[in-house]
This record gives sequence, structure tokens and C-alpha cells, in this order.
Amino acid sequence: MDRVGLLATERYGSGESWRYLTDDGVMKRDRTGSGSSRNSVIGAFKSVFLPQGYPESVSGDYLQYQLWDTVQAFSSALSGTLATQASLRGVGVGNQQATVAAATVTWILKDGTGMLGRILFAWQKGSKLDSEAKKWRLFADVLNDVAMFMEILAPYFPTSFTLIVCTAGIFKSIVGVAGGATRAALTVHQARRDNMADISAKDGSQETLVNLAGLLVSLMLVPLIVNNPVLIFTLFFLFTILHLFANYKAVRSVVMETFNEVRLSIVLQQYLMDRRVLSPIEANQREPVFLEFGKTVSVKLGVKLQDLIQSPEDLNLSLKKNHTPYLIGVKNDRVCVCFGPDMSARDEIRAACQAVWLQVKLSDPQTRKQQTDWEMVHKSHELMDSIFDPFIQGVEAVGWITTRTLLDCDEWRVEWKRKTN
Repeated sequence: MDRVGLLATERYGSGESWRYLTDDGVMKRDRTGSGSSRNSVIGAFKSVFLPQGYPESVSGDYLQYQLWDTVQAFSSALSGTLATQASLRGVGVGNQQATVAAATVTWILKDGTGMLGRILFAWQKGSKLDSEAKKWRLFADVLNDVAMFMEILAPYFPTSFTLIVCTAGIFKSIVGVAGGATRAALTVHQARRDNMADISAKDGSQETLVNLAGLLVSLMLVPLIVNNPVLIFTLFFLFTILHLFANYKAVRSVVMETFNEVRLSIVLQQYLMDRRVLSPIEANQREPVFLEFGKTVSVKLGVKLQDLIQSPEDLNLSLKKNHTPYLIGVKNDRVCVCFGPDMSARDEIRAACQAVWLQVKLSDPQTRKQQTDWEMVHKSHELMDSIFDPFIQGVEAVGWITTRTLLDCDEWRVEWKRKTN
């Protein structure tokens, strides 16, 4: 009589499970549940295009973001075909009077200005791309559409063709820096097992597959759009609308659990209003995804001492009621924070809380009439002393990460005397 017994069970992530049985001393391995060819195909697709251990190895917003990212990449690939066809026509492809030298010079100028634009943009905005990844991701895609539209228009302005394509080249270089850097920031967020390289590699595979699909569709479009400007512009605007909508939905789907200035401000203001702590999902839904300009009072973290302190009296005022490892004050409509040498992530969050509270209060002209800037600073110290500990406990309880931040902090660190003459 056969004797069958269970020896062990195993699983591969949440997708597959197996059991080991003994049958008269012979060990057998059986799959638990359905083992159809359909599941085999799906499993093969997942192993090629999704990170190992999916879905446990990635953040909860991974799939929704990647689906919308796929839609935007496909529409961008089709728009890129229209722009490339226009650029080639503009440099003389198909025109017997055009010279190779002229086309080569135009292309070199386009690439050269793009390289300069890439360096300058990374120098000016590189540190902003981590703290405001969503905004710069969306900005990059909008700018990419503007650049492609300029390339499509360029052949209709032959006297300004080189200037237009060079400007478009600068825009595309900015897109390359902003898009690549923000994608890296999002990959850090999505990685749950220190698997950033795997996620990045699989993202590249997904993008390659989408571009291949766009290439096949483009092969069908090219014969239709040649010498048909109405169709070119119609298709471009349709693809652009789809591209921008998909990008908006993609960045909206991202739920970051670390604080930047905007998310911290949203959570803090809600807490001050009714002592309710917003979860990461709630705060991310309220976070704006478009770049904002023209703030009346800005915040600067990690500044030089001279950006805040102009005299020994200023230093004494900044130390009044201050028991923190940082100095905070207001200079030239900016809330400036000097960091001490031993700042922790928790200290940075407290400093940012105090700074955004001051920013809101000082943006109100009526408040500035009633109190001096230093009086508001001293009041902010008292407020933080009373609310910060319960606030930080509350945000940790609902899932916020406080061991690291995405605050835009400069690298200056200052040591000061507790009292000056």
C-alpha cells in the first residue's frame, strides 16, 4: 500500500506555491493550485518585465504608476516620430539643393547647445529634483512636448530653423536631466528591498517594449503624414493630450512616505487645525504637482550664518527661547535656518515645521503689522516646544518615515556661542 506524506511547502513570492510529498520513499514536487499554461505565460511575463519578488518587493503605488507611465511613453514615442520626421525634412532630407555640410553643422549646433543646457540645468536645479520629484517629473514631460512642437514647426520657418531646433535641443537636454533624475528618485521610493537596480532595469525593459510598439505604429503612420501638415498637427495634439494626461495621472498615483517641504506643510497645517494627522495617501492627494512661482516668503534650510545673522544682537535674538541645534530667523522675506553640526533627521523635520509655520504667518500682511519678525520667531519656538513631540509621534504612527527626509537642505553647518557680549 502506497504511503503519501507531506514533507515541506515552499512559495515564490505571492505568485507560486509548491509542496513536497513522499510516496513510498520517493520525493515528489507538486504545484499548489492551478498550473495551467496561462499561468506559465503570465509568470514568464512577470519575470521579464517586473522586479523580482513583485508585488512585495515594491511600493504599493508601483503598478498604477507603471501603467500610466507606459501610456505616456507610448504617446511620447509617437509624437517623437512626428518631430523626427519634421527635423529631418528641415535639415534637407529629400531636398536635392541641401548640402551635407549644412545639415551636419545644424545637427552639431543642436547637440552642442543641448549639452550646455544639460550642464547648466543640473548646476542650477540638481538639488531640487529629489525634494520635488513629482513637480519636476511633470515639468519635464510638458517641456518635452513643447520641444517636439518646436521641431515640428521649425521647417515652416527656414530662416530661423537652426535657432528653433537649437532651442528645442536645450529644452530636450533639460528634459533628459530632470526626467532621469526624478525617475531615479521615484525608483528609490518604489524599492522596498534595496532593489533599485532591479527596478531600474525592469523599467528599462518596459520602456523598450513600449518604444518597440510605438515604432511599429510609427511605421504605419509615416506614409500617411508625409506632405500632410494638417494630419501631422492633428495627430501631434492628440498624442500630446494623451501624453500629458497620462503623466498627470502617473505622478498623482505616487504616494511618498517621506517629507518634503510641501507635504510637511500640508500635514502640519492640518494638525494645527484639528490635531488630526494625515496619512501619506491623504497628504499626497493634496500635494500640488505643478511648479509654483512667486512665493511672498520662501524657506531656506542649511544656509550660511551671514544669511541670517548680521550682528551679535541678531545672534542673541535668535538664541532667545531657542533650545534646538539650529538657528532660525527672517531676512529679506526669507525664513532662513542655520543647521548645527549634529543635526538629525528629526531635527531637520522640526526646523522645517517651524520654518513653514513662519512662512504661512509672515505671508499674511496683517500679522507682520502686529508683530516683529523676531517676535514671530520666538512664538514659533514656543509652539514647537509644545506640539512637536506629539506631532512626530502621530506622523510615525500613520506610516510616515522620519529617519530620512526629502527636504531641500543646503550643506552649511555652523557652530556658535550660546551667548555673545
